[in-house]
Amino acid sequence: MALERINQVNDIKKIPPEEYEQLAAEIREFLIEKISRTGGHLASNLGVVELTMALHLSFDLPKDKVIWDVGHQAYTHKLLTGRKAGFDELRKYGGMSGFPKRKESACDCFDTGHSSTSISAGIGLVAARDLLGGDEYVISVIGDGALTGGMAYEALNNASRLKKNFIIVLNDNNMSIAENVGGMSEYLNGLRTNEVYTNFKSGVEQSLNRLPGGAHLANQLKKTKSGIKQLLIPGMLFENMGITYLGPVDGHDIGKLLDVFHKARRVKGAVLVHVLTKKGKGFAPAERHPARFHGAEPFDIENGLPRNKRKKANYQDVFSTCMVKLGQRHEHVAAITAAMPDGTGLKRFKNIYPERFFDVGIAEGHAVTFAAGLAAGGMKPIFAVYSSFLQRAYDQVLHDVCIQNLPVVFAIDRAGLVGSDGETHQGIFDLSYLSSIPNMHIMAPKNKWELSDMLKFAVEFNGPIALRYPRGEAYDGLREYRKPVVYAKSELIYEEEDIALLAVGSMVKTAEKVRKNLKETGYSCSLLNARFIKPIDTEMIRELSREHRLLVTMEENVESGGYGEKVLNYAAAQNLPVQVLKIAIPDEYVEHGNVDSLYEEVGIDAESVTKRVIEKYIIGLSRSDVPII
Repeated sequence: MALERINQVNDIKKIPPEEYEQLAAEIREFLIEKISRTGGHLASNLGVVELTMALHLSFDLPKDKVIWDVGHQAYTHKLLTGRKAGFDELRKYGGMSGFPKRKESACDCFDTGHSSTSISAGIGLVAARDLLGGDEYVISVIGDGALTGGMAYEALNNASRLKKNFIIVLNDNNMSIAENVGGMSEYLNGLRTNEVYTNFKSGVEQSLNRLPGGAHLANQLKKTKSGIKQLLIPGMLFENMGITYLGPVDGHDIGKLLDVFHKARRVKGAVLVHVLTKKGKGFAPAERHPARFHGAEPFDIENGLPRNKRKKANYQDVFSTCMVKLGQRHEHVAAITAAMPDGTGLKRFKNIYPERFFDVGIAEGHAVTFAAGLAAGGMKPIFAVYSSFLQRAYDQVLHDVCIQNLPVVFAIDRAGLVGSDGETHQGIFDLSYLSSIPNMHIMAPKNKWELSDMLKFAVEFNGPIALRYPRGEAYDGLREYRKPVVYAKSELIYEEEDIALLAVGSMVKTAEKVRKNLKETGYSCSLLNARFIKPIDTEMIRELSREHRLLVTMEENVESGGYGEKVLNYAAAQNLPVQVLKIAIPDEYVEHGNVDSLYEEVGIDAESVTKRVIEKYIIGLSRSDVPII
């Protein structure tokens, strides 16, 4: 077994070339077997096995630096750098991350998680190398989907000025998570299928070599290859930018990859190696359905079907159904996604109302300003986006939507702790960064019915408005509490005295458990569904302060800038006769792991909250003049 001989970085260089194909097959078998148990990013990793092998054969890690854009495709890289044993605990709490992590290995030179960043980071490493007199190679691996992100073009423009070697590997599988869209996709499609240049160069060279003195002419012809490319392949975007272009090359042919990397090492300046790969290669279900196996749950290897079949609808299903109904009722409703039609639940809307559906690619900043333009033109745009990805468009939300007070709806998916993808994907900052923007309004539903009601309210609202909801199974409790959504008004579910739990969105479910625990211990407890995080329901806070000693705010967001901070500040400013305990995620990054485990780790599970409430309530009785923070 070739893979058994890979125990540390550069062991692959001890494998004879005749065993490369066997090693690639063993790596794919290993990844399929492990990910079928743990879940993880399968299709993207199966597609880059030979590419990763060729990089490790061509370069000397950790001296040379390989930056993986997004980073979810770095599993083979982790295998080849001695982390085989870590796959049993892949993406589990305390286990190996599914993304490159500098603290995990010296071979991971840059942490990644969001797309379109690798070229910028690579240029920085190149500049540091040249300033410090180093001689290492720097290689940025970026997918064709990530090239739809504007940051990649800013970096390419900068890279064209380099005078020393910098290698950009374009891993082109015609996919991001969903099928790629836009002009870059069309351009790369042309390069993939255009054989004119390759056949012309090969045919002319062979013909000249058969003539007396032809070898000299062939050599002169090679020196003018840029001109020939310009003539035969219109645009030549990368060459026109001043970046040497090599390829396209078969990304599953190690021999060809080794040859092209050998050539790339000799280039003075930036060079782009265009590699063609197949997402999901080697596992038929993933080849047929690469989007389904982008981030796979544990599955049956024989048929690729999930092991744990979902019984209840998730929030994305509810959002999907509601969007279709809104599209039917309101001809001005339009839907926008940044390369996530399946993940956000917009695929059905796309199929029924294709003319009002817009996939802008991995370009969140553009998506927000595009939505602003739609709104200014009289449409009602709904931008469905993961919480952690909306962070990338903060300036556009502030500058292009909120300053103009345009009626854009932000449907913020994966809000709160999302689990196995770790720090770069946890949606725990949106309440804080959106709350800082004037004219922005923020809601959070307690269950699936309220998500539907809030989305309808948002479509009728005349201004920027966001509703945030979590990943996973939609809560179907408290159906009997379904009051109409009224601007800036909360919902009192249980009314008692002494302690009041003020819960935001997903935390209402947890607050129910906390209330039950408190009542079993002998405490009287009210429960409020906050509904609006901005503006907060100040009238209700004032009313609760009359009959309660302690207000407990509960949110799945970092403490700084969150709902609890707003309630505490209001209570203090109004000198209300009540103490406030903030239950929130500590102001720190949360690593990967099962969501329930992470709840316990950060102290927002029902048992941890119950304990803190009782402790602080007792303290509050003895020191009523001191606010509980």
